[in-house]
Amino acid sequence: MSYKTILVHVDQSSHAAERIRLAASIALSEGAHLIGAAMTGISRYVFDSGAINSHDPTLAHHVEFLRKYAQDALHTFEKLAEQAGVPSIESRLVDDDAAGGLVLQARYADLVVIGQTDPNSTTPGVMSDFPEYVVMHSARPVLIVPYAGQFCKSITHPLIAWDASITAMHAITAALPILIQAKEVDLVIFNAEGQDDAHGQEPGADVALHLARHGVLINVINQNVAFDAGEALLSLAADLGADLIVMGGYGHSRFREIMLGGVTRTILSSMTVPVLMAH
Repeated sequence: MSYKTILVHVDQSSHAAERIRLAASIALSEGAHLIGAAMTGISRYVFDSGAINSHDPTLAHHVEFLRKYAQDALHTFEKLAEQAGVPSIESRLVDDDAAGGLVLQARYADLVVIGQTDPNSTTPGVMSDFPEYVVMHSARPVLIVPYAGQFCKSITHPLIAWDASITAMHAITAALPILIQAKEVDLVIFNAEGQDDAHGQEPGADVALHLARHGVLINVINQNVAFDAGEALLSLAADLGADLIVMGGYGHSRFREIMLGGVTRTILSSMTVPVLMAH
């Protein structure tokens, strides 16, 4: 298994270059086609209604400005991808809002790369719940890059958060190309006692055997924690020197409102390393 198509969200935020470089690094290691998608921020439903085709010169000028803004971001993407040496790249300018447009494009990729929301910085057309929306609605796994720090190097030490759930297994399956190439892989289970129906008599043994058949040897860590598991996960990642967290994303949405599980919410707001999530 490998990634053949990687989709990265492109905009003119100060953090875009870091996620583009990380996406390029993964594309290089996988021999994957790298797509940069920049959305104009105008909902596709506006175009469908015909309203955007009015003869209002002010509206037409605004649309043209947004398209140029997105196109300029794509030019930067192309330069960074070429500098990284990615042989197969593609730029897409999409007339849609950032979240809705990226979710549609994600259907035809193996991995989606986006950025964490920076509470101290706003980007035109990108809602504050952008990562949450993409994780909950994307048909593909999502790699979220923190807004603080540098993460463009190859991932060598993933940490898997395992709770024997379907979403956690989806995340592990999605991360297999990275796990197979990693130098070291840790898997942590929090508070496994009393959960024999999920973990069995030896928590982590079944998933470790499953991954071993794929050529991934892991170190299983069982921890009992009395505080928030999300905080415990981030603390453990720092202690181990992990450069990626692999986990299931928990939540659901009603209309635009996203209802997240506690651990997912903690990680999305406080992540210190990239996180690969699958819902």
